[in-house]
Amino acid sequence: MPAEISCQRVRKVFGKGPAAFEAVTTATFAIEKGEFVCLLGPSGCGKSTLLMMIAGLEPVTEGRILAGGTPMTEPRAQIGIVFQDPTLLPWKTTLQNVLFPIEMMRRERAAYLGRAMELLRLVHLDDAIHKRPRELSGGMRQRVSLCRALIGDPSILLMDEPFSALDAITRDDMNIVLLELWERYRKTVLFVTHSIREAVLLSDRVLVMGRKPSKIIAEIAVPFARPRGFAIGETAQFNELCAKLRGQIELAREGDLQERH
Repeated sequence: MPAEISCQRVRKVFGKGPAAFEAVTTATFAIEKGEFVCLLGPSGCGKSTLLMMIAGLEPVTEGRILAGGTPMTEPRAQIGIVFQDPTLLPWKTTLQNVLFPIEMMRRERAAYLGRAMELLRLVHLDDAIHKRPRELSGGMRQRVSLCRALIGDPSILLMDEPFSALDAITRDDMNIVLLELWERYRKTVLFVTHSIREAVLLSDRVLVMGRKPSKIIAEIAVPFARPRGFAIGETAQFNELCAKLRGQIELAREGDLQERH
C-alpha cells in the first residue's frame, strides 16, 4: 500500500538565471496513513514552501510528490489546508464559513450540515454558529478554520504554522483541540512549526529542516503514548527529546555559518 504522502527528491527554485533562488534543495520522506508528522525548522527555512508544493498550490522544480500513490499536480478535495491566517469571509457566519468549501465543490450543502455542527461542537463553538468573524477571538477564528478544513472529510490535513500568531495560553488550548480531533478522525497530518515543544507534543515523528537552501537533516520518532496532555511536558524524557531536536537545529545553523565564511 503506498504512503499517504511521498516526497521524492523534491527541489524548489524561484526565478531564473542569476536571480534564481533555491528555497528547497532536496526533500525525501514518506508519511503513512493516519500518521501525525511535524515539519520543524527555523523561520524562513522553506517549510511552508514544501507544504504548498505538497498541497498542489506551488509547482515542483525537480522531483516528485505523491498523495495516495498519485502524483500531485493540483489541489485536491482529499487534502484539507489550515493556514496561519484563518482567512474567514467576514460577511459569513461561523457555520457559513465552515460550509463554504462545500459550496465551492458544488456539493449538496444539506448533506454536510450535520458534520459541520458536529465539528463545531467538538471545538466548543456550537454556541457561536451565527456569529461573524469580527465577533470571534483569534483562537475561535482558527477553530472555525480547522472545521472548514475538515468539513469535506479529507484524508490528509496540511497545517502551516496555524497557531503561531496566537498567545501562549490560546495556543496551548488549540494544541489540545487538535489532538482531540486527531484522536477522533485519525487524519494523516503534516504540521509545520518552528516550536520544538509543539512538535514533540503533537507528532509521531519530527522531520527537521535546515536553513536555506533547505533539506531534511533529521528524522526523529516521538515515543510517547497517546492520548497526550500537557503533563507530558514536565517529564524528563520530553525535555530530553526537545534538547535533542534543538541540538539538530543548532548543528544546521553552525554548518550554515561555516559555509558562509
